Amino acid sequence: MTNHQPRATEWQWPESLDALRAAPKHHRRLFENERVRVLEVRIGPGEIVPVHTHRWPSVIYMQTGTHFVRRDGEGKLLLDTREAGPPPKLPLTVWSGPLPPHSVENVGTDEIRLFTVELKQADN
Repeated sequence: MTNHQPRATEWQWPESLDALRAAPKHHRRLFENERVRVLEVRIGPGEIVPVHTHRWPSVIYMQTGTHFVRRDGEGKLLLDTREAGPPPKLPLTVWSGPLPPHSVENVGTDEIRLFTVELKQADN
Protein backbone atom coordinates (compact mmCIF):
# COMPACT_ATOMS: atom_id res chain seq x y z
CA MET A 1 0.00 0.00 0.00
CA THR A 2 1.42 3.38 -0.97
CA ASN A 3 1.10 6.63 0.94
CA HIS A 4 1.48 8.67 -2.24
CA GLN A 5 -1.08 11.41 -2.45
CA PRO A 6 -1.47 13.07 -5.83
CA ARG A 7 -0.29 16.65 -6.22
CA ALA A 8 -2.73 19.18 -7.67
CA THR A 9 -0.57 19.32 -10.81
CA GLU A 10 -1.05 15.54 -11.24
CA TRP A 11 -4.80 15.75 -10.68
CA GLN A 12 -6.64 13.26 -12.88
CA TRP A 13 -10.22 13.44 -11.63
CA PRO A 14 -12.96 15.54 -13.23
CA GLU A 15 -14.29 18.79 -11.78
CA SER A 16 -17.66 17.04 -11.39
CA LEU A 17 -16.14 15.18 -8.40
CA ASP A 18 -15.09 18.39 -6.64
CA ALA A 19 -16.59 18.44 -3.13
CA LEU A 20 -18.78 21.47 -3.84
CA ARG A 21 -20.25 19.90 -6.97
CA ALA A 22 -20.46 16.23 -5.99
CA ALA A 23 -21.51 16.69 -2.36
CA PRO A 24 -23.04 20.17 -1.96
CA LYS A 25 -25.33 19.11 0.90
CA HIS A 26 -22.24 18.55 3.07
CA HIS A 27 -19.80 21.21 1.80
CA ARG A 28 -20.35 24.98 1.88
CA ARG A 29 -17.91 27.54 0.48
CA LEU A 30 -17.14 30.25 3.03
CA PHE A 31 -14.37 32.00 1.10
CA GLU A 32 -12.36 31.52 -2.09
CA ASN A 33 -9.72 33.38 -4.02
CA GLU A 34 -6.78 32.39 -6.26
CA ARG A 35 -4.76 31.11 -3.26
CA VAL A 36 -7.18 29.40 -0.87
CA ARG A 37 -10.64 27.96 -0.55
CA VAL A 38 -12.34 27.68 2.84
CA LEU A 39 -15.11 25.11 3.26
CA GLU A 40 -17.46 24.25 6.08
CA VAL A 41 -18.21 20.53 6.20
CA ARG A 42 -21.18 19.11 8.10
CA ILE A 43 -22.12 15.43 8.27
CA GLY A 44 -25.03 14.41 10.45
CA PRO A 45 -25.25 11.12 12.34
CA GLY A 46 -25.91 8.26 9.92
CA GLU A 47 -25.28 10.41 6.83
CA ILE A 48 -23.10 9.30 3.94
CA VAL A 49 -21.30 11.95 1.90
CA PRO A 50 -21.33 11.01 -1.82
CA VAL A 51 -18.05 10.22 -3.57
CA HIS A 52 -16.05 13.42 -4.06
CA THR A 53 -12.50 14.80 -4.14
CA HIS A 54 -10.40 17.50 -2.52
CA ARG A 55 -7.83 18.64 -5.07
CA TRP A 56 -5.61 20.70 -2.78
CA PRO A 57 -3.80 20.01 0.49
CA SER A 58 -5.51 21.57 3.47
CA VAL A 59 -5.50 22.47 7.12
CA ILE A 60 -8.59 20.97 8.76
CA TYR A 61 -10.08 22.37 11.96
CA MET A 62 -12.36 19.72 13.47
CA GLN A 63 -14.86 21.52 15.66
CA THR A 64 -17.16 18.60 16.48
CA GLY A 65 -16.95 14.99 15.50
CA THR A 66 -17.43 11.34 16.11
CA HIS A 67 -16.44 8.08 14.49
CA PHE A 68 -16.52 7.86 10.70
CA VAL A 69 -15.74 5.49 7.87
CA ARG A 70 -13.91 6.61 4.71
CA ARG A 71 -14.12 4.55 1.52
CA ASP A 72 -12.43 5.03 -1.84
CA GLY A 73 -14.32 5.76 -5.05
CA GLU A 74 -15.08 2.06 -5.55
CA GLY A 75 -16.34 1.55 -1.99
CA LYS A 76 -13.19 -0.13 -0.59
CA LEU A 77 -12.65 0.60 3.10
CA LEU A 78 -9.79 3.07 3.68
CA LEU A 79 -10.34 4.05 7.31
CA ASP A 80 -12.68 3.13 10.14
CA THR A 81 -11.91 5.36 13.12
CA ARG A 82 -13.65 2.93 15.50
CA GLU A 83 -10.63 0.65 15.07
CA ALA A 84 -8.34 3.39 16.43
CA GLY A 85 -10.05 3.66 19.81
CA PRO A 86 -12.01 6.60 21.19
CA PRO A 87 -12.40 9.72 19.02
CA PRO A 88 -9.66 12.34 19.53
CA LYS A 89 -10.22 15.22 21.92
CA LEU A 90 -11.80 18.11 20.03
CA PRO A 91 -11.35 20.73 18.77
CA LEU A 92 -8.39 19.47 16.76
CA THR A 93 -6.40 20.84 13.83
CA VAL A 94 -4.75 18.47 11.34
CA TRP A 95 -3.01 18.53 7.96
CA SER A 96 -4.33 16.61 4.95
CA GLY A 97 -2.90 16.11 1.52
CA PRO A 98 -5.16 16.13 -1.55
CA LEU A 99 -7.84 13.44 -1.40
CA PRO A 100 -8.74 11.38 -4.47
CA PRO A 101 -12.32 10.06 -4.84
CA HIS A 102 -13.75 8.99 -1.50
CA SER A 103 -16.94 8.93 0.54
CA VAL A 104 -17.41 9.50 4.26
CA GLU A 105 -20.02 7.91 6.51
CA ASN A 106 -20.77 9.30 9.96
CA VAL A 107 -21.16 6.11 12.04
CA GLY A 108 -21.41 7.97 15.35
CA THR A 109 -24.18 9.74 17.22
CA ASP A 110 -22.92 13.34 16.89
CA GLU A 111 -22.58 15.71 13.95
CA ILE A 112 -19.18 16.01 12.28
CA ARG A 113 -18.43 19.70 11.71
CA LEU A 114 -15.13 20.90 10.36
CA PHE A 115 -13.56 23.71 8.42
CA THR A 116 -10.97 23.14 5.72
CA VAL A 117 -8.56 25.72 4.38
CA GLU A 118 -7.46 24.35 1.01
CA LEU A 119 -4.13 25.71 -0.24
CA LYS A 120 -4.46 26.10 -3.99
CA GLN A 121 -0.87 27.16 -4.63
CA ALA A 122 0.80 24.45 -2.55
CA ASP A 123 2.59 23.03 -5.62
CA ASN A 124 4.33 26.33 -6.43
